[in-house]
Amino acid sequence: MTKIKLAKDLEVSRIIHGHWRLTDWHLSPQELLKLTEQSINLGITTFDHADIYGGYSCEKLFGDALNFKKDIRQNIQIITKCGIKLLSPKFPSRQLKYYDYSFDYIVNSVENSLKNFGTDYIDILLLHRPSPFFNPEEVAKAFTHLKQSGKVLHFGVSNFTSQQFDMLNAYVDNPLVTNQVEMSPYCLEHFDNGNIEHFLKEQIKPMAWSPLAGGNLLNPQDEKGKRIFKALQEVADELNIQSLDKVVYSWLLNHPSSIIPIVGTRKIERLQNATESLSIKMTLAQWFKIYTASTGYEVP
Repeated sequence: MTKIKLAKDLEVSRIIHGHWRLTDWHLSPQELLKLTEQSINLGITTFDHADIYGGYSCEKLFGDALNFKKDIRQNIQIITKCGIKLLSPKFPSRQLKYYDYSFDYIVNSVENSLKNFGTDYIDILLLHRPSPFFNPEEVAKAFTHLKQSGKVLHFGVSNFTSQQFDMLNAYVDNPLVTNQVEMSPYCLEHFDNGNIEHFLKEQIKPMAWSPLAGGNLLNPQDEKGKRIFKALQEVADELNIQSLDKVVYSWLLNHPSSIIPIVGTRKIERLQNATESLSIKMTLAQWFKIYTASTGYEVP
């Protein structure tokens, strides 16, 4: 699988393996290691996490798996996120869910992630969500400290608008490398809010979480999902493709903004489908058939 360059010294796999639901997979460390090795064999070398995933447990589960084969670390890229403070039994004194992007919280979150993963560096740290209380100077100070200490190699954001991205980028020493947003034929938010144009203008390669819309594209639950499902089936028939998820991934991958889908699954067959979608060439008319099925009306 070809890599995609996010910075001069940073490449990630064209498909990312997401671990948001890792606790639901009920894998032993040995089973998770096997799945990780199978992913790497497919060319998927980048793994997406967040401190809060699985109620603050997914990072440690992944680290326990890597511990069985420590040399695997040099062949993969680890992404994790911070900034959301969840209500959790692990933090009994916390009475409210809120965002924290203070210097101390960012640095301490990274230290905890390093411990969970059993590694001495994170490839990409993302700020999980924008906050109405946000001090970019404080964030930039934390980023500089983590970069100079070698604990984080690159930084980015998640769920930020173009204005929020540019605002933070104006303060940091090293340019942000990506914006991870929800994107799928079902979720067109970032085609409407200016983010796609921003990605293209600034040559930012976005990561797309929930590319299958939480299953609503393959098992539609509403009229919008049913419209898209019908369009996906028609395009699949035209391309002689059996698996609709390949069509969805292809719809994202064919876009000129170099969207990087995050595929969250324990099934190696699903990951295989994602990698095979890289070779699918969709016509512009087919792309728009899916797009207009989502909006519910033809373009002006």
